[in-house]
Amino acid sequence: MKKNIKLLLPAYFVLLCACNSGSASNQSTNATSSDTITTFILPSIPPMYTTPEQRADFLIKHYWDHINFADTNYIHHPEVTEQGWANYCDILNHVPLTTAQEAIRGVMDKANVERKVFDHLADLADKYLYDPNSPMRNEEFYIPVLEAMIASPLLNETDKIRPIARLKLAEKNRIGTKALDFTYTLASGAQNSLYHIKSRYTLLFISNPGCQACGETIAKLKSMPVINQLIANKSLTILSIYPDEELDEWKKHYNDFPTEWINAYDKKLAIKEQQLYDLKAIPTLYLLDKDKKVLLKDAPEQAVEEYLLIH
Repeated sequence: MKKNIKLLLPAYFVLLCACNSGSASNQSTNATSSDTITTFILPSIPPMYTTPEQRADFLIKHYWDHINFADTNYIHHPEVTEQGWANYCDILNHVPLTTAQEAIRGVMDKANVERKVFDHLADLADKYLYDPNSPMRNEEFYIPVLEAMIASPLLNETDKIRPIARLKLAEKNRIGTKALDFTYTLASGAQNSLYHIKSRYTLLFISNPGCQACGETIAKLKSMPVINQLIANKSLTILSIYPDEELDEWKKHYNDFPTEWINAYDKKLAIKEQQLYDLKAIPTLYLLDKDKKVLLKDAPEQAVEEYLLIH
């Protein structure tokens, strides 16, 4: 079930509107004793910045200028702070990745003055950028948050155990790196490896038998002309891999998968026990190139379709 993620202001509105500064959030650097939070004040974009790219770049770098991170009142106003964070996450998609990551590091650094505020931003990042049910999830945006948590002087060693573990897993199979290899086993008992697949693209589909979301994803992939065309001309191989040990269930649902796909299981349980791949969400899709470099990680099927149509 998807969580109730707050509605965003349309990106074009955020980028093109005149953002005038006000005083509601422009507090001193000391914590305030009274609650004066009424709205999220955006920075004024200088008129010299006229293109959407320039305006997005300025806005993402100055988005939090009028927020006093020592003021814990912000955590009690989700209509201000959480909505502001949601809009911020949307704008991150309109700047280069390196710019977005640097901006995220900057806001987390600013929040290091107050533990409650820092924790609140970390929780929002978890909800919007990490939670598998969030339509805005983005691991590349979440990694700087994890790095900031690990480096934060506000957190003790116990507090850092979870972000350390999450960062270790997030750094595996990142876009642009080679996917980790593993051996898969067919129903016949025959075995082969991910790297042995020689097609131009490989779509790795990590799934569980009988799960509703898996069935829906299978149906969507089967209905995509570009998927069927690439499979027909042997440019795409879909490897459906079951990572758990309940083989009776896997065999029971074996026919749920198209015969054109490779339907296999992980006999050694390497994916699960060695944490080769992040299994926080099932199903999980990875699109790989001919050299097994990751093109898309934990991507929705629509993103896979769009990528294959463009490339």
